[in-house]
Amino acid sequence: MEIYHQYIRIRKHFGRHPKFADEGAEMLADIRPNEEHAKEYIPRNPVITVSQCVPEMSEHEANTMAVILASKAMSHVEGGWPKDVDYSEAEHTIRYRKKVEKDEDYIRTVAALGASVEELVKQNNAVDIYEEYFTGVTSDHSAEVPNVKTITVFKDPNAVKRSASYVSWHPDGTVPKVVISYSILQFQQQPAGMPLSSYVWDVNNPNTPEFEMAPTSQICCSKFNLKDGNLVGAGQYNGQFSFYDMRKGNSAVEATPIDISHRDPIYDFAWLQSKTGTEVMSVSTDGQVLIWDIRKLSECQESMPLREKGSETTLGGVVLEYDPAAGPTNFMVGTEQGSIFSCNRKAKNPADRVKYVLNGHHGPIYGLRRNPFSSKYFLSIGDWTARVWTDDTAVRTPILTTKYHATYLTGGTWSPTRPGVFFTVKMDGTLDVWDLFYKHNEPTLTVQVSDHPLTAFGAHESGANIAIGTDDGSTTILQLSAGLSEMAANEKAAINNMFDRETQREKNLEKAIKEAKVKAKKEAARKEELVDNFTPDALKALEDEFFKATAEGDPDAAAA
Repeated sequence: MEIYHQYIRIRKHFGRHPKFADEGAEMLADIRPNEEHAKEYIPRNPVITVSQCVPEMSEHEANTMAVILASKAMSHVEGGWPKDVDYSEAEHTIRYRKKVEKDEDYIRTVAALGASVEELVKQNNAVDIYEEYFTGVTSDHSAEVPNVKTITVFKDPNAVKRSASYVSWHPDGTVPKVVISYSILQFQQQPAGMPLSSYVWDVNNPNTPEFEMAPTSQICCSKFNLKDGNLVGAGQYNGQFSFYDMRKGNSAVEATPIDISHRDPIYDFAWLQSKTGTEVMSVSTDGQVLIWDIRKLSECQESMPLREKGSETTLGGVVLEYDPAAGPTNFMVGTEQGSIFSCNRKAKNPADRVKYVLNGHHGPIYGLRRNPFSSKYFLSIGDWTARVWTDDTAVRTPILTTKYHATYLTGGTWSPTRPGVFFTVKMDGTLDVWDLFYKHNEPTLTVQVSDHPLTAFGAHESGANIAIGTDDGSTTILQLSAGLSEMAANEKAAINNMFDRETQREKNLEKAIKEAKVKAKKEAARKEELVDNFTPDALKALEDEFFKATAEGDPDAAAA
């Protein structure tokens, strides 16, 4: 049965608001129940009903479009000059300027604009819109929970994955670039056809490297030049040092001759402080420290073996520390035998270039850095511990030592912005952040960066960003929380006082040990004097000599 109702209205009345009114009921249809249908009804027994307390959700995926950044350049020259004026000739431009300055319209226009400019200058002098009202105010981050977050990850673009062996930031903190060296340093584990390239990356474009370095041998370490950010130095696996100019292509501009280079891979180097910024110092496990000048790499400027005074044993260098604040001629070398060499390359006597040697680590030293706020204190990282030392010849032991970890430490450094914070990376893929301002016995923050061993570490000069390289070729850029990167009030003075106190404590301990040794030596000598060393024959001979002398001196005894 179908029920319908037809509503008819004139077309021009469509769209007008209806007017409703109360009317009586009207029956449209009468539908009676069908008893046959009721007989066919069968109740369901049992009845199972399933319900959920949460709304049903559907899974969807979405991905943003990758933005590919490209660097372009343009050459701009002076414009706006008339065609008859050659802007490259100074006389033509000076003559034209004088001609314009004598024009009455020019003088009238400048005079008219001067009034409005004068009003603006007065406003700027009255209200300084760039004034900082809260200078010198320090934030208290003591209640903040330390944390890090990942900014980006750089991956080795080659099919054969190599470890990120060295990470270095651009010296200009405003340029978000990092150079990463990729290499396989394990003996006889380099596959055939292994790529040799290393790359310069831009933090804002992690998909494609900005510059590729194509060497003749894999690069173990690389750093930007301190004065020219377009120059990148590289220490190679075959012992050569080379440098690249990012404006001149992917090949090295020049490299050291193989016959006068290192005999082992260059594991670290440092740009030295000089007027030209072209001098560089390299270190290798062949036991030599070589100094080069990139203006003339065909010859070595200076060389120095890593030997202790009076020793013929040469130790292999693994890490190099150079800080101009500690003296432009002073440097330190960490060796694969666990020793720290403190050197002065301009010593009067060549034998005195090694000032002293510190021993304490049980394996190679992978990190060696001076404190950026107090250069007489430095950090060494090796075996299972990190140690803080003082550049005082009277103290030959570390003033602070971390606990022994269950896995090897592979690198780390001080924070550039906080005097009491340093970082360590380990073979198990974890990063430890130590904050000596709050506690000494354990790290303030431990982060699992990767499941692979961490092989390289670099801190940005802002102190907020760090780069960590892994064994599979990935480099993770992490951003630290404000509490780990911003200096607290009175932190520098407190850390210096703590270092001075620990230094004095070590001096007192060494003094007490020396006094105990002298006392023990004197006690042993005294006991040795009291010991009766006479044999029976010697004692009998001494008695006979005594009785004989007595008889000669007594006349009565002699007559008898």
